[in-house]
Amino acid sequence: MRVSFRCFCILATLSALSARADPASPSPDLGSSALQLLSGFALVLILLFVSLWLLKRLGAARENGNHLLKIVAGTAVGPREKVVVMEIGNLWLVIGVTPGQITALHQMPKETRPEQSGLPTADFAGRIQQFLSRRHAP
Repeated sequence: MRVSFRCFCILATLSALSARADPASPSPDLGSSALQLLSGFALVLILLFVSLWLLKRLGAARENGNHLLKIVAGTAVGPREKVVVMEIGNLWLVIGVTPGQITALHQMPKETRPEQSGLPTADFAGRIQQFLSRRHAP
C-alpha cells in the first residue's frame, strides 16, 4: 500500500511539473475565470430558487387535498403549550398540545359557537383614538 501511494505522489508531481514547464499553454485569463465562477454561482442560485418554489407548490397541493381535518383556531397558553380547536366532519375538538402529549379537552357540534366575552370589540384604530384622546385630555 505504501508503494502505490508513493507511485501516485511521484506521478502527480511529474504531471504538475510537465504542465508548468510547457510554455505553449496559455495562462488562464482572470476575466474568463471570474465570469465562469459567477455563472456557476448564478446557476446554483437559480436551481435553489426553483427547487424551493417546487417544494412550496407541492406542499400547498398536498395540504389542500385533506378536507377531513381542519384547524379552526388556536392560541398559545405557555411557551410550548397550545390549545387548538380542530374541525373533524361535523364535530369540533378542543385539544391541548404540549411537546410530549396531546389531550382532548372538549368536543362540541360544529354549529355551536363559543360564547362571546363581555369585552368590547372595537377595531384597532378606534382603540388607538381612544388612547390618544385620554392621553391628551387635561
